[in-house]
Amino acid sequence: MPDSNEISDSRQAAGYLLLQQRHDIPCLPHFVESFIGQGARITHTNALRTEETYPKIYWPGESDFDHLEFALKYEGVHLQFLRAWLPQVPADELAAYLHSKPTSSYARRIWLLYETFAGRQLDLPDVTQGNYVDLLDPRDYYTGPKIRSPRYRVNVNLMGTFDFCPLIRRTKTLQAAENLPLEQNCRRTISAIPPELYARALQYLYTKETKSSYAIERETPSQKRARQFADALREASRRDYLLKETLVSLQQAIVDPRYANAGWRDSIQEQNYVGQTVGFNEEEVHFIPPRPQDLRELMAAYLEASRRILNSPIHTVIAAALIAYSFVFLHPFTDGNGRLHRFLIHYVLAYRRFAPDGVIFPISATLLHRLKDYDASLESFSKPLLPLIDYQFDVEGRMTVLNQTCDFYRYIDCTFIAETLFSFVADTIEKELPAEIRYLQQYDLARQAMREVVDLPNRHADLFLRLCLQGQGKLSRNKRQLPEFAPLTDSEIAGLEAAVREAFELGKAK
Repeated sequence: MPDSNEISDSRQAAGYLLLQQRHDIPCLPHFVESFIGQGARITHTNALRTEETYPKIYWPGESDFDHLEFALKYEGVHLQFLRAWLPQVPADELAAYLHSKPTSSYARRIWLLYETFAGRQLDLPDVTQGNYVDLLDPRDYYTGPKIRSPRYRVNVNLMGTFDFCPLIRRTKTLQAAENLPLEQNCRRTISAIPPELYARALQYLYTKETKSSYAIERETPSQKRARQFADALREASRRDYLLKETLVSLQQAIVDPRYANAGWRDSIQEQNYVGQTVGFNEEEVHFIPPRPQDLRELMAAYLEASRRILNSPIHTVIAAALIAYSFVFLHPFTDGNGRLHRFLIHYVLAYRRFAPDGVIFPISATLLHRLKDYDASLESFSKPLLPLIDYQFDVEGRMTVLNQTCDFYRYIDCTFIAETLFSFVADTIEKELPAEIRYLQQYDLARQAMREVVDLPNRHADLFLRLCLQGQGKLSRNKRQLPEFAPLTDSEIAGLEAAVREAFELGKAK
């Protein structure tokens, strides 16, 4: 897609882009940017953005209101920009515009958004005629229940609230994903587990999910923290995790006690960030979450919006994308935000009964195998956000954010995120779950065959099997010297190796 910073002189920006440039409003890029040019309409699209060039006949006019109407008609609702810009519009100019278009659906929506974001009413009477219009077009967006606003005769149908509302657009990819029988396939895969293996399989899946979630962050939990995380996964459907106190207690359970928080980061006034050290006193910053002084308001609004989303009729995977990813972008704790974000995916799936009761959905293993795609889903928000944040480090390496950033986190576009999460869920059902169950079956076959060679103590047998798998069916010379295997003869070692290779089908053509 062409770089919008290299716009041909023959084209003119229109809609939100023109307004943003005209009034110098810092905000995240909208999913579509519009231009007016010569010739036919041209559309350039990638996974994240669309660039539209319209013929000259589409030029809306010179005024701000002309371009705002154009934006609402062709570009949807850009809540972050509107929250920043509308309160700056002179009230008398807006009142004159509204008075000139008493029946316009666009004018009524602009009026509602102005009074909501500016926090003041215009000296205009309520609308008394005309049909109600939706704030978000349900043909373009996933929406929440309609709440009538009689003053403007507008249905407010946000999934969240005006203070916090992640958005998802209705794309062809999402509409196709919604029609996949994911829940039925998940239950079919689980029901196919042999009865004698079922209890062990569930225990194994909880353990695997815990280890995978930590491994994504290149961490190995202590036995106690791993057990606490697995226990929380088991309880996901039975507890309310959209409460401050339950999230705080969960964070305390899964991180090192020295970095546990008694509340959000505002309680210790810590500005955290995601990055890596690239040299002495040099940090490469990848993501900056909200300032600590903004967290109390944002997290309260997040929890309210998330509860609405959780109990709405939208698809379970879309609800999980909205709730879990919004949380990680808010990053309310010193440590453990990534693990809690992945836990919240499980929480939504468990609450909605996506999998059978008591069954963990091992999505972190899929994320671990597809780290590049997982990172891309996170970067769909973090990359365009970073240039908007002004920050500095002190001599101790502590970060301070210097500008107002609170509103950047209120209306995150989660469309690409939801599309990606659907693919993770599908992979987990089609690949990860069957592979994990197959591993347990092969493990049992290997152990049975190994006993025919020599009846090792359980711990020794497990160690041999694990090391042999690491060596693709061979125990390395160094591992052969371990004291656990000192009593074994070379022929016994060879027999044990053959048992593992046979059970796991190593070395066979596929």
